[in-house]
Amino acid sequence: MKIFIEGLEIFAAHGVLESEKTNPQPFIFDVCMDADLEEAAVCDDVSKTVNYAEACAVIKQTAIEKQYDLLESLARECAITLLEKFKKLDSVSVKISKPKAPVEAQFTNMAVEYRAERNIVYLSVGSSLGDRERTIKSALAKLDAMRGIEVKRVTPNIRTAPEGGVAKNEFLNCAAEVECLLSPAALLDKIHTVESHLGRTREMRWDDRTIDIDIIFFGDKVIAQNGLAVPHPLYSQRAFVIEPLKQLCPEKVCPLLHKAVKDM
Repeated sequence: MKIFIEGLEIFAAHGVLESEKTNPQPFIFDVCMDADLEEAAVCDDVSKTVNYAEACAVIKQTAIEKQYDLLESLARECAITLLEKFKKLDSVSVKISKPKAPVEAQFTNMAVEYRAERNIVYLSVGSSLGDRERTIKSALAKLDAMRGIEVKRVTPNIRTAPEGGVAKNEFLNCAAEVECLLSPAALLDKIHTVESHLGRTREMRWDDRTIDIDIIFFGDKVIAQNGLAVPHPLYSQRAFVIEPLKQLCPEKVCPLLHKAVKDM
């Protein structure tokens, strides 16, 4: 079910020009929030839906508490804040119009739209250098502390032999279930930040490493981008990935192979 808030006018001071930062102007917000609200509709119970007045208040507070140069940044902030505030929401689309933008041209409106969604993500985490158990715990804690990422469940570590013919040390591996409000590319960037902070280097493929975090599943998405492939290539052929996943999400159906994890 979709909830719409349309034409919400808020006076705020956003823009690149100095005059825009000191002279508030109208911004028009059109918001679409998607959620499973069947129970609310059947029971006619306001406590089981998203309170529209509260949603408007969240948007207004977000729009006035901080100045942004870009509408893109403001729209993203509104979308993610709404997902954080209302756990029932699956996705949020925020369109912000700036009808009085200081542009020397005839126009009816200028606007941007940003969409954010809640996804369950499954990660494979491994380490073969240093205090492996401590490093894995630290990596997951660092991810969990980042905005838009919540680590929900983690499997016990398993010991696995190195694969690929380069690494020499025994690995510890686990799987983690994460609730993510970020895009796949943004999550990957956060993962790389955590890996870098924990001393991960990429001098030789398949070599020993302090920490390795791979995105195995991102919701039900199939992604093929430069530097990002989801589901992770060859994951189904790697016991150190599959065995922890069988503990964590045995019924998860791979959107590429169309097989449940428990059957791999």
